[in-house]
Amino acid sequence: MRHSRFAAAVLIVLAGTAFAQTAKTLSGKAALGGWRTDAPGVQRRLAAGDMAAPATNAALEEATTNNRAEVVPRPQGAMPKAPAGFKVDLFATGFNKPRTIRVAPNGDAFVAESDGGRILVFRAQPGDGVLARTPEVFATGLQKPYGIAFHPPGPRPRHVYVGEHHQVVRFPYDPTIAKAAGAAQVIVPGIPTERHWTRDVVSSKDGARLFVAIGSGSNLAGGMPPMTGDALKAHEAAHGRGSSWGKELDRAVVRSFDPDGKNLKTYATGLRNCSGLAVHPATGEVWCAVNERDGIGDDVPLEYVTSVRDGGFYGWPWYYIGAHEEPRRKGERPDLKAHVIAPDVLLEAHTAPLGMTFHDGYAYVAMHGSWNRSERAGYKVVRLPMRGGKATGEYEDFLTGFVVDAKSVWGRPVGVGVLKDGSLLVSDDGSGSIWRVSSSK
Repeated sequence: MRHSRFAAAVLIVLAGTAFAQTAKTLSGKAALGGWRTDAPGVQRRLAAGDMAAPATNAALEEATTNNRAEVVPRPQGAMPKAPAGFKVDLFATGFNKPRTIRVAPNGDAFVAESDGGRILVFRAQPGDGVLARTPEVFATGLQKPYGIAFHPPGPRPRHVYVGEHHQVVRFPYDPTIAKAAGAAQVIVPGIPTERHWTRDVVSSKDGARLFVAIGSGSNLAGGMPPMTGDALKAHEAAHGRGSSWGKELDRAVVRSFDPDGKNLKTYATGLRNCSGLAVHPATGEVWCAVNERDGIGDDVPLEYVTSVRDGGFYGWPWYYIGAHEEPRRKGERPDLKAHVIAPDVLLEAHTAPLGMTFHDGYAYVAMHGSWNRSERAGYKVVRLPMRGGKATGEYEDFLTGFVVDAKSVWGRPVGVGVLKDGSLLVSDDGSGSIWRVSSSK
């Protein structure tokens, strides 16, 4: 049965590849699609007007939030597919939920093994810089490690910051050895842990501040008692426009802090689950890859990637994708409608964008894949063209082939890292593997 599934999947992938070679940029309903239209080179451009009207009936929510893929062993011969001019190799495998990948200035590749509670490092060999295929352990005993940041930015960082699900810590760093040069120091304690736990961490371009992403604790801001008048004004003065409270206090946000953890403050609000943080190398802007809410339809709301403004409000839980009001919180915050910032690039709904990085004129984003959509979507890496530090609005399938059929997948991309030679490492926590994508020219 498994082999027949894989054979069918191969035929679909081949058909998709032929489609990619002839198709123009997909837009509107054609761009919403799902896994069957995915193939390297397929381009999409989505607009807010492409979203269907939200539905609110309980039957729909039940149908669209319980379609989890069965993760099966990688079929014999199955490989991720990249565009012409690239080749894909299995770099390493056998890991327990490998997630974020960040490359140190000396060329070492750091990987957060989230379920293993470890930060691993693939050492760059002296002289040629070739990475060892067997990792060493930089740090262990961590709780759901995810984000990794080197600080200060530049050629000689002194610390490695790690986002655990409940805190941000930093380790003394000596690039000449694989292991952390000292014990962890807690920098940002007391991060709430219910539900979304992926705490990505990045440094500002100048190193003056660091940022941590903290996703919501619920789909629609449960556990928030009514708040109005002077109490609401005081709350927003302290926590930011559109900030949530109660069980959602300081959640669905990006927060910033000094390197020693002081001056912790909310940088941006209304980002339901920013699981991928990146800083543009030229502009210094902070960017987020965001998972939006569930339960109002297959193609609504769209996921997104966006630059993040200091003091910006991005909608959750009252609005989505600009000033589209959440029907389940209708009429609660009309004062916020004019202040919602529309995202830069819209992605297929429920595709779960996670890790992102900038490289060679693109933003690369890993999509972990849907579990709450009737037609499976995501399970791929896409790239977003950038010009002058701004996104053009389109995105292109870059790495596909992880889906077996309508019910099962063998891989789920999470992190993307750029090596010194320009090749990419992609973590896949479905098969517990790391893939290398390099030029075939």
